[in-house]
Amino acid sequence: MNRILIKNAKIVNEGVIFEGDLLIENDIIVEISETISAKSADCKIIDAEGNYLMPGAIDDQVHFREPGLTHKGDIESESKAAIAGGITSYIEQPNTIPNAVTQEILEQKYELAAQKSYANYSFMMGATNDNLEEVLKTNPKNVAGIKIFLGSSTGNMLVDNEATLEKIFSNTSMLIAVHCEDETTIKNNLEKYKEEFGEDIPVTVHHLIRSEEACYISSSKAVALAKKTGARLHVFHLSTAKEMDLFTNKIPLEDKKITAEVCIHHLWFTNEDYATKGNLIKWNPAVKTANDRKVLWEALLDGRIDVIATDHAPHTLEEKSKSYMNAPSGGPLVQHAVVAMFEAFHQGKISVEKIVEKMCHNPAKIFKIEKRGFIKVGYYADLVIVNSGLPWSVKKENIIAKCGWSPFEGFTFKSRITHTFVNGQLVYTAFKVKDIRAGKRLLFER
Repeated sequence: MNRILIKNAKIVNEGVIFEGDLLIENDIIVEISETISAKSADCKIIDAEGNYLMPGAIDDQVHFREPGLTHKGDIESESKAAIAGGITSYIEQPNTIPNAVTQEILEQKYELAAQKSYANYSFMMGATNDNLEEVLKTNPKNVAGIKIFLGSSTGNMLVDNEATLEKIFSNTSMLIAVHCEDETTIKNNLEKYKEEFGEDIPVTVHHLIRSEEACYISSSKAVALAKKTGARLHVFHLSTAKEMDLFTNKIPLEDKKITAEVCIHHLWFTNEDYATKGNLIKWNPAVKTANDRKVLWEALLDGRIDVIATDHAPHTLEEKSKSYMNAPSGGPLVQHAVVAMFEAFHQGKISVEKIVEKMCHNPAKIFKIEKRGFIKVGYYADLVIVNSGLPWSVKKENIIAKCGWSPFEGFTFKSRITHTFVNGQLVYTAFKVKDIRAGKRLLFER
């Protein structure tokens, strides 16, 4: 039997921090108390020394690039980076190659993850203009949800047929997650800047091409359609102040039919950072202004935004080094997401309890994930110990993502993940990922 006793931790759960001990047996939390004595010699004891013990973070939006794009990242490499960053469960998106738009292709991804993933996993089913029949076959018990790209993406995944959209929204009871950017607005903006700069468009106008208007037009349509049809809508990676008017904090999360997510990069960077970071912070939707960032923070803290995620989407440095027009959008974030939020805690922007709510509890609630996201007896022992006073610097040699770079390179974080447990197994400690593939397929209480 695997038995681990964590002693002297500051346990963070459901808005409370309390000092205590926690006992794991096999893959389950079996006891939480002010003090627990080691009951047998075979019990491994870890002294948390007054550090924070939080549930493993659940990242509801990643792109791990397998199959088809494994020169950028793969399930093994990126799930290792995730557990090093305190993310113990992830939901991966369908724009791999081939796109996960049939049940057969979707299940092939699950088979890959069963062999390769170090963290717990689920994969979204992708919608297109012409695969409604396949979408409706999706099993709500073991698939996270349906993903719809309302802005351009890899392959045949832009859904721009309004009749098709309404059919999807009307005919599935599953959570529908959307990427919202209006394609026509983006194309018009791009033509305007091509006229001004030719092919040599600077990255500093990325947020003006993929503009506030492009985001708002698309997200407001999605919200209106969800209200019309009663669909369960979750809006990914919001980036503008204007969009915050679309969401409410007037009702409890459990009663919301429309929920919202913000990503680390939109909380951290602004358009002023393009001058120094260039294409390394080129994302879709784009990083926008300081005022957008300010209002995103306000909405996160007041409950209009429910979840913090990463949209982890690695590309090689060679790809990112191309001209603005040719460099892909996206970047690696899973390894640094939790400590980035702890940096905001040190700056007085957010409490540790609120970090846990937005990165652990709320994703579990929104997706109805079975027995994860909380520190409770009977729940899976997905746990993370964070030392909030142990600085470390991001360097090439400690980046685990296959792409080998990070937008945080050179930054010194004040906090460090010291231990990560996945299903009761200690899989990461002392800056090293152990060769233990402890990840399991996420199941959903639906």
